[in-house]
Amino acid sequence: MDAIEELFCKLLQAQGISLNENQLKLFSIYYEQLIAWNEKMNLTGITEREQVYLKHFYDSVSLSFYVPMQEVQSLADIGSGAGFPSIPLKIIYPHLQVTIVDSLNKRIQFLQYLVNELNLLNVNCIHGRAEDAARNSLFRDQFDLVTARAVARLNVLNEFCLPFVKKDGQFVSMKGSDPAVELSEAKFSMKELRAELKDVFSFVLPSDEAKRHLIVLNKLSKTPEKYPRKAGTPLKSPLI
Repeated sequence: MDAIEELFCKLLQAQGISLNENQLKLFSIYYEQLIAWNEKMNLTGITEREQVYLKHFYDSVSLSFYVPMQEVQSLADIGSGAGFPSIPLKIIYPHLQVTIVDSLNKRIQFLQYLVNELNLLNVNCIHGRAEDAARNSLFRDQFDLVTARAVARLNVLNEFCLPFVKKDGQFVSMKGSDPAVELSEAKFSMKELRAELKDVFSFVLPSDEAKRHLIVLNKLSKTPEKYPRKAGTPLKSPLI
């Protein structure tokens, strides 16, 4: 174990999470493949190893500091990009049944390769728009927890993500800057998509004290039939 892994383990131990040797190996492979594939396609602007461990891996796992992952069985990650936060969460919580939805097929190809390299079971990588995938009965109103990390403003994210959440499940939006304005403009979309605000958690990353916020919404009932609207509409005409 080198200094970066020691720091990563120490930070997670402070949150009650202990990594074993195999999990550390998986994170190491993840980093290597991320950098290798990043030379062929744009997956991340963060490539320095310590920064990847803190700003991608640790940041992804931070969701579990506030949401009891042992109570979650099914997780959907919408617009996952390079696999954040779902793959780091899957490494630490192998019981999770993960579905990743991303609109760019190249990213899905990377994620499927990564899942195979890490030998992760019960991870389903789906190429498609969130608005289209949410119309599929296999995914609609099906997941205990749905996540999105820095994908769009909350009133748009709600229409992308809440249709995947089962009744009494949760959607957690992972944000950087203070979400107060987004929360205010998202009130109508929450009402329309049958959700309510449960909590907003704030913390700073240990590397550079960058601010992070987790917005936790509870799903109150099934998604109304008219949502989500057709692909592209939520971004062009957000619910306000």
